[in-house]
Amino acid sequence: MFKSLKSSSVSSLFLIFYSVFLFPVTVSFVMNEYSIILDWTIIQMSSCIISFSLIMDFVSLSFSNVVCLISGCVMMFSSSYMSHDPFLKRFTWLVMLFVLSMNLLVFIPSLPALLLGWDGLGIVSFVLVIYYQNMKSLGAGMLTVLANRVGDVMILISIGLLALQGHWLITFMWDFHLAALVGVSITLAAMTKSAQIPFSSWLPAAMAAPTPVSALVHSSTLVTAGVFLLIRFFPFLETIAGFKSILLFISVLTLLMAGIGANYENDMKKIIALSTLSQLGVMMMSLGMGMPQLGLFHLYTHALFKALLFLCAGMIIHNSSNTQDIRHMGMLYSQTPLTVSCMNIANLSLCGAPFLSGFYSKDLILELSLNDPTSFLMVLLIFLATGMTAAYSFRLSFCSLWGYMKNSPYHGKQEKDSYVNWAVTVLATAAIVAGFFLQNIFLGFNPTPFVLPSFLKSLTMFVILAGLFLAFMAWDTDFSKKKTSKPKFFFSTMWFLAPISAQPLTKLSMVLGTNLMKSVDMGWLEILGGQGAKMAMSEMSMKNQSIQIKTFNFFILLSLSSLMILSQI
Repeated sequence: MFKSLKSSSVSSLFLIFYSVFLFPVTVSFVMNEYSIILDWTIIQMSSCIISFSLIMDFVSLSFSNVVCLISGCVMMFSSSYMSHDPFLKRFTWLVMLFVLSMNLLVFIPSLPALLLGWDGLGIVSFVLVIYYQNMKSLGAGMLTVLANRVGDVMILISIGLLALQGHWLITFMWDFHLAALVGVSITLAAMTKSAQIPFSSWLPAAMAAPTPVSALVHSSTLVTAGVFLLIRFFPFLETIAGFKSILLFISVLTLLMAGIGANYENDMKKIIALSTLSQLGVMMMSLGMGMPQLGLFHLYTHALFKALLFLCAGMIIHNSSNTQDIRHMGMLYSQTPLTVSCMNIANLSLCGAPFLSGFYSKDLILELSLNDPTSFLMVLLIFLATGMTAAYSFRLSFCSLWGYMKNSPYHGKQEKDSYVNWAVTVLATAAIVAGFFLQNIFLGFNPTPFVLPSFLKSLTMFVILAGLFLAFMAWDTDFSKKKTSKPKFFFSTMWFLAPISAQPLTKLSMVLGTNLMKSVDMGWLEILGGQGAKMAMSEMSMKNQSIQIKTFNFFILLSLSSLMILSQI
């Protein structure tokens, strides 16, 4: 029986069993408020101790639980989606390494050892993005890995600065004279990993990876690593002046940019990627307002419905002759009812529809932003971006699921694959009920009640409905327009972040390389290099040879002259 099982199915079972086993342990840690640190000293030099630490607390255990549950469902989905891939075993090993890297990141509180998980995520994500080996994937992979290298360098800088403290444990941070520099480096590292402005352009580019990888990357692993790092460091970071206000400003800009950009995008996977970016902005925003627990709560609920959204999108793409353009889809609700139902659940949860997972976390963050002494402009931009979320979600559903048929009518769409059905059903259940159960845990951390007037309380729902209405009114059904206006180009290229991130660096390196080749390789090295040495040696040998010949001729002439003189005598 086990011989017939695919490698992805075995890994899926392993991950789901691990998640089920870890769940009661997590519950006991929550109820008893346990926190265990295991510290192993590797080497000690003067006052610096190099140690390997593991932390087991509510945050790390619950994060690992969510990651492994989603990864198990994604691997189950991969058993069907990647079934025709000849290198399925290699793909499975890469995804398992990805999950292992995330777990290492979660359980290690020491910065040097944290690099195991942090760098592991960066390297494996690059390999997975270039999994389909073509030039587009390579370009996306290079953009991803170079943006993440900035974060890796920032972590290395913070490790160097914290050597003055004598230890690198996140849990035992205290104030010292370079606290601001450490705070900046850690925040920049988190911003690169979580794709905040100006490091946002790699996130939609990473859509070149297979859909199961996109589901994993955009829900609970790579992009959430930065948010998780800030949550871990938050007690230390909030002591730094200006940290929260700068983070709030950057996150709201990211939220707005992603929301507007998704309304101009036509690629289904890129729309969902930009929705991830906007939700990462919400998480960072909650940190900027001093609410790390709510940021973690939204991270969990978002991970569940975003993985579901990607799996449903993957099935739709798989069944639509592998087209990702929403302008070529339509009438899917009558052909794939289960997939469309689950996708609607995920979309409604993303918008913050009542009594779904997203509602419990997102609405609470938005209401607390009204209650918090925040700038009016920030609140205005936050609610504008929330309306944008509803608009692009409705646009995605209307165009691909409910609109008139624009695709090939002969292509049959069936839902007979048990792997896919089980994966989306488990995640759909989690996307419905997880928020309700998790709120009891997270509200326990912040039991202070807050009271809002009724018009502010209903503002979130009003903004979501206004977003739906505006999307319906402004919906452009004429797809024959070829001309792109300048504002549309500006918004669809993420405020020019996409071209700026890649083209100037590429042009600089190529121009520099060409000039170096002309001046050095084809210039000075021609004279000073191997070819120049060869020419010099050949000239020297020719001169030496001519001197020897002349000398030889002179001696022969001299000897002949001597013989003639002697014969005369």
